[in-house]
Amino acid sequence: MDSTITKETIVTYLEMHAPPQRTRQCPVPPDTLVMQAVQPTASFYRYLYNTVGETWDWHERRRMSDDELCAIVQHPEVSVFVAYVGGVPAGYAELDARQLPDIELAYFGLLPEFIGKGLGGFLLDWAVDQAWSFQPHRLWVHTCTLDHPNALAVYQRAGFVSYKQEREHVQLT
Repeated sequence: MDSTITKETIVTYLEMHAPPQRTRQCPVPPDTLVMQAVQPTASFYRYLYNTVGETWDWHERRRMSDDELCAIVQHPEVSVFVAYVGGVPAGYAELDARQLPDIELAYFGLLPEFIGKGLGGFLLDWAVDQAWSFQPHRLWVHTCTLDHPNALAVYQRAGFVSYKQEREHVQLT
């Protein structure tokens, strides 16, 4: 019996061509630290990806073998940054610079327990600033209608501008 579900989604691609001209709008939440996960193990990365993405039907990397996954997340041009609150992983941002001079904010999100507590805006601003420290020509991200309902607005508030939309049919298992 096939347990595949197909959902329609609209994918929005956003970009910025210069660092945003802003003062940090979101202060550092108390007891928060962002650290790079250097050479993250498949199990740790899967914990982040699966926990953050479960509600939003993230599926692409669930289908990958550990070797396929590690080839991406352990690549020297891919950086995984984890936000910790009180020593507990609270969210992460993944910057993919394998296609320089562009950098993709490949994955970004919070663990469910930390949504709505002021951490998302801080972490997104932090990730954007980190990406621009590498001096790319362009920073881009995509989101879709399966993501958090505020995702598109949050990216736009951070300085991203929409440049393309596509309708897709996503197969979930």
